[in-house]
Amino acid sequence: MAKLKLKTHKGAAKRFRKTATGKIKRSRAFARHIFTTKSPARKRRLHQATLVDPADMPRVQEMLPY
Repeated sequence: MAKLKLKTHKGAAKRFRKTATGKIKRSRAFARHIFTTKSPARKRRLHQATLVDPADMPRVQEMLPY
């Protein structure tokens, strides 16, 4: 009996990247429009990537098996 292959969730694959140590990087929300109400420092921080929260890690890892 052959083991079934798992499929990558393509929506998640476009939003998340795995690091070399196995953590998952994501981009920040609220960085697309309505910039007039956001301070320059806040807009600068929104450019930086961050890690997925540990509480969400199992769900994201399930969607990105490889």
